[in-house]
Amino acid sequence: MIIVMRRSVGSDELQQAIAHVEALGLKPNVLYGVERTVIAAIGPEREGLKEALEQAPGVAEVMPILAPYKMASRETMQQTSVVTAGSLSVGGSRIGVIAGPCSVENEDQLMQAAVGVKAAGATALRGGAFKPRTSPYAFQGLKEAGLKLLAKAREATGLAVVTEVLATEDVGLVAEYADVLQIGARNMQNYRLLEAVGRTSRAVLLKRGPSATMEELLLAAEYILDAGNPNVMLCERGIRTFETHTRFTLPLASVSYLQHKTHLPIVIDPSHGTGHTYLVPSMTLAAVAAGADGLIVEVHHDPAHAASDGYQTLNLAQFADVMQRARKVAEAVGRTI
Repeated sequence: MIIVMRRSVGSDELQQAIAHVEALGLKPNVLYGVERTVIAAIGPEREGLKEALEQAPGVAEVMPILAPYKMASRETMQQTSVVTAGSLSVGGSRIGVIAGPCSVENEDQLMQAAVGVKAAGATALRGGAFKPRTSPYAFQGLKEAGLKLLAKAREATGLAVVTEVLATEDVGLVAEYADVLQIGARNMQNYRLLEAVGRTSRAVLLKRGPSATMEELLLAAEYILDAGNPNVMLCERGIRTFETHTRFTLPLASVSYLQHKTHLPIVIDPSHGTGHTYLVPSMTLAAVAAGADGLIVEVHHDPAHAASDGYQTLNLAQFADVMQRARKVAEAVGRTI
C-alpha cells in the first residue's frame, strides 16, 4: 500500500504513522518527495487493511501498489529519484557521466584515465578491481590493490569511484573504497548479493542481465530497496539476441519504458551495449537524445594494449570529442552534461 501523507505533516505525525504501519505487521519505507512524503507499507494485503492504514495520523490518501516491484514503482514516487555519490549525481537535469578503464591495471594507467576523463567532463571514474571473466585464465583484476589505486585517483581528481563487487563476502571491503557499488550483469539475480549491497550506505549501479526482462530488472532493484538502500541506479547495457553484428543489442527504448515504470534513474552503457569502439560515440549521443539520466563509458589511454575490453574502449581524445558533441545533444533535449 502507498500512504500519501498530508502536505503539512510534521515529524511527530510521521513517526506515529510509521509506528501504526509496524503495528499492523507491515514494513514501512519512507520516501521523501519534493511535494509529499510517502510511506510504502510492504507486506501481505488483507481485508480491511486500507481502512486501517487510513486511521494513521497525518494520512491524506491510501492506495494499493499494483506493480510487483513495490518500492521501485512510479506509483510509489512520481518524480525521478536523484542518486548522489560524491561528485556523481544521476537523475536530475544534468546527465551524470561515469568513465574510465574496464580494468585497473596499474597506477600510471589509472591516473592518466582519471585526469583525462575529468578534463573532458566526466563526473565519476569507473574501473574494475575485481573482474568477472568468462575464462578463469583471463585477467581477474588487482583486487584490493586495485581498490587502493581507485581511492588514490579519487584523492587526486575528486571524481567519485564506481567499481564492481562480485561476492557478498567482498561487499564490506569494496564499500570501504568505492562511492558506488556496481552489480554486474552476471550478478543481477544474485539475490544474496543484492541484499548485501542493500544493507550498505553506498549508492548502487545495477546492470541488466543479458537475458533479463524489464520486470526481472526492476524486481532485482526491489531487493536492494527492500533491504534499506534507496540509492539505486538502473543500467541498460544490452541484451543477447540472435544478432552477431554487435556484442549485445542495445535497446534504447528501455529508457522511455523504464522512466514510465520506475522513479529510479536510468544509465546507459554504450560500450558493452555495442562491443565496438566505432559504435560507441553514436550510441552515446543516441542515449542522451533518448533521455538517459547517466552514461557509463569505457575509456583507456591506450586501448590497443588494455588488459580487457580494448575493442570497445575509447581513447582519451575520442572521449573528449564525444563529450563535446553530447553536450549539444543534451542542450537540445533540455539537459546538461
